[in-house]
Amino acid sequence: MQQNKERKKGIFDSNYFYFFIGFAIGVIILTVFGISKKDDDKTKSDFPQDYKIISPNIPGEMNFAGEKVPLKNFEVKERIDRELIVNTYWHSSTILAIKRANRWFPVIEPILKRYKIPDDFKYLAIAESNLSNVISPADAVGFWQFTEDAAKKYGLEINDQVDERYNVEKSTEAACKYLLDAHAEFKSWTLAAASFNMGLPGMQKQLDRQKADSYYNLVLGEETSRYVPRMLALKEIMTHPEQYGYNLKKSDLYPPLNTYNISISSPVKDWADFAISKGINYKILKYYNPWLRDNSLKNKRHITYVLKMPQKVSDEDLTDSE
Repeated sequence: MQQNKERKKGIFDSNYFYFFIGFAIGVIILTVFGISKKDDDKTKSDFPQDYKIISPNIPGEMNFAGEKVPLKNFEVKERIDRELIVNTYWHSSTILAIKRANRWFPVIEPILKRYKIPDDFKYLAIAESNLSNVISPADAVGFWQFTEDAAKKYGLEINDQVDERYNVEKSTEAACKYLLDAHAEFKSWTLAAASFNMGLPGMQKQLDRQKADSYYNLVLGEETSRYVPRMLALKEIMTHPEQYGYNLKKSDLYPPLNTYNISISSPVKDWADFAISKGINYKILKYYNPWLRDNSLKNKRHITYVLKMPQKVSDEDLTDSE
């Protein structure tokens, strides 16, 4: 009898064990499924319901500086399509371009007009630098990304204390001088624009080598082949931002800088002291005049430099600490 009881007890324990394991597995599966379903429901509810990822529309007709773009050429159309997609969905960069353009286009546009350069070339500055004083891996500098040799050729001063590639007005004038030379050389604003990326000799070499006379018929490197389509895409998006999903309010845009000019032709021992004497600080002075590259100015030749100063400085601008 004792042996039978033990046998029955053992059978009961085994059944109980398997029952418990099965129950536990079932609970785990239901729990995981329930969490997964909740996460899925949460994702569906949190994701912007009106957000759609689409291929942006390509206009039926496009032109650069009044020169028609051959959109019936499938390869050209696809290059422009690529840049429309990239710049439509590269939200951070395009939003910054729109914001900055409100500040800097009013500076650039009159200079282009004065030199009789088509207005579309303002988009070249966005393609080059997104309207920012950046430095490229090749040491090209400023809004227009001039190398040192090219900058000096077109009249910009560069030394340890001054680098006028950072001066938006002067570098824009230098860009205009280059573009006038390029247009005189190629008789095409589109080729002039593309040559800004690869240089006059490089463009002429490819035209001769390929026996072509149109930018759109040239086999060029990746960067230059995308260069004009990028400008065309930026022009299209920034001219019709709402059509590409950009709905910025006027208050979102960076306002133009309200400044006045002062001229100096003598050395400056310390720009920080100079700034304080003008009721501002060194940071503000450098923001409005980024072409000043040192803490002082020797100016042995007594060159006259024009500094931009803010019309009005708030207390917050001058606060040294919180």
